[in-house]
Amino acid sequence: MKVVFVGAGPGDPELLTIKGKREIESADMIIYAGSLVHNDVLKYARGDAVLIDSHGKTRDDIFALFAKFVNEGKKVVRLHSGDLSFYSAIQEQIGFLQSKNIQFEVVPGVTSFSAASASLKRELTSPDVSQTLIITKPFGKTGKPAGESIKELSEHRATMIVFLGVHLIDDVVSELRFGYPPETPAAVVHKASWTEERIIRGTLEDIAEKVKNAGIKSQSVIIVGDALEKSGISKLYSGGKK
Repeated sequence: MKVVFVGAGPGDPELLTIKGKREIESADMIIYAGSLVHNDVLKYARGDAVLIDSHGKTRDDIFALFAKFVNEGKKVVRLHSGDLSFYSAIQEQIGFLQSKNIQFEVVPGVTSFSAASASLKRELTSPDVSQTLIITKPFGKTGKPAGESIKELSEHRATMIVFLGVHLIDDVVSELRFGYPPETPAAVVHKASWTEERIIRGTLEDIAEKVKNAGIKSQSVIIVGDALEKSGISKLYSGGKK
């Protein structure tokens, strides 16, 4: 059998892809991130499926589960929140599977910043305002390559999405203000698409204080840029030449 990595989406179980749902329904075992994956997503699992929360487990613990269940002829679904293309840590898992000649597949999911954009009712790119998205995070435990600090990236003044940084909101804003003016629109979306979703809007001048006053310290995306308020006119449906 094989391991299937599935992006569970941002939280709302209806934002799980059809393919992701089908993979969950047919899994013999599901390893999921309990603090991040909405419980309702697990309702699609078979009644006899083995459900294992990855919280507290090491990389080697998870590798051992992969090997055990696949060797028993079982299908394993590794369920991660959001999408799998960034900050999901699947590459090291893929490396293990490849070293053991275990078949695997990757099923993408809806990102939390896509859900946040929908909740904000804003397109994150706009003609003559911003045509670039920068997705990044603070320095953190994993560090960052040279030239990728938030401070340096802020000089582009494109729409920026900061993951894993709301607990460091003062530091993040301080770095953002190196390149963006203080009146730049900013928003923090906590648990985008969940029933507990909260949206904090402001500017780089006041967003940190608003977030701290709201007591938000985790599971949030920070979005900064003029596209949050300003809009250009697309030529896509203008009827003229692009």
